[in-house]
Amino acid sequence: MFIKALKGKIHRATVTATKVNYPGSIAIDTDLLDAAGIKIYEAILLANVTNGERLETYVVPAPAGSGDVIILGAAARMFSAGDIVIMMNFAYYTPEEMDAHKPKVICPDENNKIP
Repeated sequence: MFIKALKGKIHRATVTATKVNYPGSIAIDTDLLDAAGIKIYEAILLANVTNGERLETYVVPAPAGSGDVIILGAAARMFSAGDIVIMMNFAYYTPEEMDAHKPKVICPDENNKIP
């Protein structure tokens, strides 16, 4: 049996831009991804704290140190620049792995930098 559990989380980042005319996904500063243990092209769940919207998509890289959190494609209609977002990534673990599992959770500042 496997258990689905939180693997990585970027808690309360700020959306920096939206781009509707894009094939779809979210671009995230690779410094934030590395700190949260989220890999490029992995699936993530987005929760928009500002308006309550939630959706699943995948990650594409934004330049390291840019602070970019850019909502791309159709999801851009559900988010606006300045919205606060929680990004969660999950993985499957055995019960034995869960005994020692600790998700990586980061809380960036208002400029999407790691304090």
